[in-house]
Amino acid sequence: MRLSKRMSLRAFENGYWYQTELVAFGKALGLPAAHRMRKNELEPAIKAYLETGRLPRTVSAKPLKKGTRDLDAGLSLRLKISNYTSNRETKDFLRRSARKKNPRVTEKPGVWYRLNRWREAEVAKRAVTYGELVDRYIALNGLERFERIPYPCYINFLADYLEAEKGATHKDARAAWNALKKMNAPKTYGAWKRR
Repeated sequence: MRLSKRMSLRAFENGYWYQTELVAFGKALGLPAAHRMRKNELEPAIKAYLETGRLPRTVSAKPLKKGTRDLDAGLSLRLKISNYTSNRETKDFLRRSARKKNPRVTEKPGVWYRLNRWREAEVAKRAVTYGELVDRYIALNGLERFERIPYPCYINFLADYLEAEKGATHKDARAAWNALKKMNAPKTYGAWKRR
């Protein structure tokens, strides 16, 4: 199945679309800043278009980064976040700093997604330091279980699959997810189980 202006909303919801496909489709629809949008921002905008034939009036996207990267300025716990770079160097700095504060911290799958969403929301409201980001990283990794991401996605599927399929491995869950991606069905554990 391919993305098309004439596809039904249900066909869109039951398909599995990669970020690159959604960006290209968003650009073809005339969606401003499609290239700067995350998957979870593109999908609602495209759904709105498929429902109404019009793009939504307001669409959120990551702001353009300008100026010196924080990484180039020299990361420190006191540095205010102004031009964050999500790469190995920045993550290694955050991991090292977290281990200095709490040597027992262990990284949980899904922590970076949640840490980045927290950072974006907080930086939009106030000045945030890398020290606060490290504290949040430690706190998130200390949670017994993360809140669910509020839309169908791999992380939710994986959690639901491993909870329901007793004795299943991550390899089993990934194989089930890959099968589900090819199905004309919602991308949820429940839909996979019914098939």
